[in-house]
Amino acid sequence: MDKGVANLTFPLKGDYLAMLAPSFVVDFSYPKIISQLKDLGFSKVVELTFGAKVVNKEYHKVLEKSNKLMIATVCPGVVETIKSKYPNYRKNLIPVDSPMIATAKICKKIYPHYKNVFISPCNFKKLEAQNSDAVDYAIDYKELYTLLEKNKLLNKKYSKNKIGILDKFYNDYTKIYPLAGGLSKTAHLKNILNPNESLVLDGMNEVSKFLENPSKKIKFLDVTFCKGGCIGGPCIVSTLPLNQRREKVLDYLKVAEKEKIPEGKKGILNKAIGINFRKSY
Repeated sequence: MDKGVANLTFPLKGDYLAMLAPSFVVDFSYPKIISQLKDLGFSKVVELTFGAKVVNKEYHKVLEKSNKLMIATVCPGVVETIKSKYPNYRKNLIPVDSPMIATAKICKKIYPHYKNVFISPCNFKKLEAQNSDAVDYAIDYKELYTLLEKNKLLNKKYSKNKIGILDKFYNDYTKIYPLAGGLSKTAHLKNILNPNESLVLDGMNEVSKFLENPSKKIKFLDVTFCKGGCIGGPCIVSTLPLNQRREKVLDYLKVAEKEKIPEGKKGILNKAIGINFRKSY
């Protein structure tokens, strides 16, 4: 089944849930994007930040028991490249879902009748969605931008009292996940790894160089296919340089840290109880 935007009719009719990667702030304004998505017909809007928090917990379990090199699997671009070009490293891929899949599984548990639509900064995430039962559709930032433009929502003004907040599973500190090294900075691995045992690499060229000449000291690779992390994704509309995109994410984190979020909308770990977040590569 093709899960692309071509199979969706806007404004949507029925129960649809939008899953936003936190890199969305590079292209879209917060919290305005929530109202724009609601106007497109989405009943719920969540962010992958809680899924990232759950993934971090699973990484803890894996890394504290491992005595070999482990490679992060939050980026499907890296995963697919390793599977095709460096198959000898498949055994080193951390057997845990990405934040997208983790969030989708949680949403399927809490909102079982909703169709999950992931909004993506890259084509690899769309491919990952295509291969998951938890994600029903995937559209990228360029497609969303076009949809907002077509439906005359791109420049629509919303009064402050009509702009909503993200639905359940809200989490703040993992909003930096789309930045290179965001995983390492939020996973709290100090009690598991020494500083010289982990390495952040962004850009597949850098990842390939390491895989072809690995250091035996490194036990954990925090890696992304694109330079800068997900903010460098090919489906991002913005032409801003990476440093300015990075600032947008960091500014978003500052806003989030000051927001007053109702208890019912916070990302509480017991919401994920009973869900299997492990997978094999």
